[in-house]
Amino acid sequence: MEVMAKLLSGSDTSNKRLEFPTKSLWAFSLPAGQNSVEFDALDMLDQPWRLKISVRHEGKYPKPWISGQWGIYVLQKRLRQGDRVTLTMHDQENGANNYRIIAERKHFGFWYSIDQ
Repeated sequence: MEVMAKLLSGSDTSNKRLEFPTKSLWAFSLPAGQNSVEFDALDMLDQPWRLKISVRHEGKYPKPWISGQWGIYVLQKRLRQGDRVTLTMHDQENGANNYRIIAERKHFGFWYSIDQ
């Protein structure tokens, strides 16, 4: 199930954090009293990435973002503004969630996986 798909902005690729859509927070259970939770997401090569979703403590809106190994992911995949990142979630039989992160680049009107 798709959690989010986003075209990367310049700040997403240079600030070591990805601005995350508020409407996609449903996919994460933030512990009571905490403003962040860590999770692992596998890329298309099954390499795990330790990511962290955080929200603001103050303000009218939660304004979530992803950090953790996001900056390293950006460097390794050579992501740039205009690339697309998709995060998916898959339910396990034991109730746990598995996450996948997919990076793509548009070339001649078609999206191609950066991992391949």
